[in-house]
Amino acid sequence: MILKLLFVPLISVFVISSSLYLHDSDRLYWMVVTAILFNASIFLDKRYPWMRYIQFIFLGAFHYTTELNWCILLYYILIISQIYNKDRIRESMPISFFIILQYSLIRLAYSTITGYNVLVSVFDGLASIIVVLSFHIVNHLESEKRKLYKQNDYLTYHDSLTGLLNYEGYLQKVQHLIEVNKPFQLVLLDINNFKSLNAKDITTANEILINFSRSVRRLFLNDMLAASRYAGDRFAILLPEHVNIDSSMFNFERIGVQVTYSITCYPHEAMTYQEMISTAEERIFQMRRNTWLQSQEELMRSEKMKMVGELAAGMAHEIRNPLTSIKGFIQLSKNQSYNIQPWYEVIMGEITRVGELTAEFLHFSKPHASNMRAESLRDCVARVFSLCESEAASHGHLFTLQHGDEAIYVIMDRDKMIQVLINLIRNAFQAMDQTGAVKLSLRKEASTAIVEVEDTGIGIDQESLTRIFDPFYTTKEEGTGLGLSLCQKIVEDHGGRITVQSERGVGTTFTIFIPIAEKK
Repeated sequence: MILKLLFVPLISVFVISSSLYLHDSDRLYWMVVTAILFNASIFLDKRYPWMRYIQFIFLGAFHYTTELNWCILLYYILIISQIYNKDRIRESMPISFFIILQYSLIRLAYSTITGYNVLVSVFDGLASIIVVLSFHIVNHLESEKRKLYKQNDYLTYHDSLTGLLNYEGYLQKVQHLIEVNKPFQLVLLDINNFKSLNAKDITTANEILINFSRSVRRLFLNDMLAASRYAGDRFAILLPEHVNIDSSMFNFERIGVQVTYSITCYPHEAMTYQEMISTAEERIFQMRRNTWLQSQEELMRSEKMKMVGELAAGMAHEIRNPLTSIKGFIQLSKNQSYNIQPWYEVIMGEITRVGELTAEFLHFSKPHASNMRAESLRDCVARVFSLCESEAASHGHLFTLQHGDEAIYVIMDRDKMIQVLINLIRNAFQAMDQTGAVKLSLRKEASTAIVEVEDTGIGIDQESLTRIFDPFYTTKEEGTGLGLSLCQKIVEDHGGRITVQSERGVGTTFTIFIPIAEKK
């Protein structure tokens, strides 16, 4: 409305000058007085709002003393001034109609009432309606533009989901507080399990973020300088220096959230904007890392306890079967004066089975002996081949060995490695119902030694492949199910890994990968 402060005095002076020129009027004194009163009410209406309610009186008096229709411009300015803050047309129309009616009545007071003058008054009323409508259209467009600018500015620095500041707004706020040298605390909160929540249902994750932001607002309602959400699941809170913070404040279990937090104080722990941000981020990173390590330790402990439980259950099951048989035969011997001669061989076989099972279990469970040194894997493979060659011939199988001339050295326990390979080769022999072929090979790829035992047996089905290394799992009628588990443990104790590939009716290949050591 700066234009009205500029145009009202100019128009007033022009009207007074024109009235004196056209009418040679003797009302100069009253024209000047009413003009001063009207202009004063225009200039002072912000300081004294009540003047807005009497401006039309001063304008009417000025119009009446000048007797010029050119005052219509001042009436239009007054209408726009009065309806400037009105959002609805129905609020603006009565005001504009009243002001134009005043203009028309005063105009007819100093003019001859003719049909022409009456039509001019009607036209002035229509013109005022057009002015009001045009003003509202323009004002509405400007209002929408201002809303868009405001919304765009809001989205530039705020998170649309939670209404908190985004990363840009957060950095800007921190920088501002440091520029004005105001001490504050920067609290970073990180939701530990947010990724798992987001993976389940993005709607649920968004609801949790919204509820979490509300909880943060309630927690620091009267003290919070600013709050931000950025990087998905991380929140930053700026608090005055005097606010006391302890870990019990950040318990959000009721909304299913666990948080890791860090606190950095300005200016005690950081002096610059960059130092403040980097210190806070480094602290939350270390806190997250420690939390992750603790969770991994808990997971490993849980997995170990689960494995111990499975081993104990399997061991109990495997021992219970032969013990049940022994118990049954002893009960039968009671009717023959405890003569166990007829079942002696069977009972001894079951006792031997329990002993073998216990021995294998001890091998599986006891720590790996530290008899590790650099030895030639090629010599080890050749030794295994010579030990198993006669057994292969007795079954009619073709047993071949393939390796290069280079001696591949690995850090290993030679006896343990021979035990693994013999176990795999004998399994291969047993997997072939008819005469077949077993191939033992050794090769080098980069810094890894690869040993393969390949047979042309019946193969292993997909379900068994996924469980083949599980303790006590076996597809044989006579077997403990610990052999392959023990092989896997020995290979892993050597820093390697063992894999299996199989196809029904084609055969099976076990592959051992062991890191190569420097030759001594």
